[in-house]
Amino acid sequence: MRFPASIQNLINHFSSLPTVGPKTAERYVFYLLRAHPEELQRFAQGIAELKEKTTICQTCMVYAESDPCSICTDNKRDKNLLCVVADTRDMITIESTGEYNGLYHVLGGQLNAIEGIKPEQLNIKKLVEKVKAGNIKEIILALNPNLEGETTSMYLVKLLKPYNIKITKLAKGLPMGSDLEYADEMTLSNALKFRNEV
Repeated sequence: MRFPASIQNLINHFSSLPTVGPKTAERYVFYLLRAHPEELQRFAQGIAELKEKTTICQTCMVYAESDPCSICTDNKRDKNLLCVVADTRDMITIESTGEYNGLYHVLGGQLNAIEGIKPEQLNIKKLVEKVKAGNIKEIILALNPNLEGETTSMYLVKLLKPYNIKITKLAKGLPMGSDLEYADEMTLSNALKFRNEV
């Protein structure tokens, strides 16, 4: 016996999400079938509003509610300091430490030869434009301490060194192979405080 088409269709949608296999997708769908109709409606509305109420800040390339975002328009931020992160989640994680008061630049990923992610697919051109504008005094490379993050960092250092600006990386203490979004605030706070020049 097969699942009804509406159930199978939703299982297929959930299965297409990262790290969600068919059995997990099945559990999600059957959980939703047992959910109260109002809860289901709120869930559906949240998905519908995801694209409607979210935009990309064209200044820092973060997912936000407005363009420019609240960080880019905050006059209290240090405009000479730029933290480069892979994605919005990493930016939010760094913000949660309360240790950083500069601006951000979201690359939209990291270089990855296996997945075919090349420099032209990332927001590197906009980063170079910011550096050329001459306001930035220091760039903090806050990328994941894994192969992709290290490769991206080395590429950016080579690209940005000719502009004679200070380039630092988060201090070690973040274990190799981990993701920033899972780092605890104390570890990330110390990594920011004791960052190293590259």
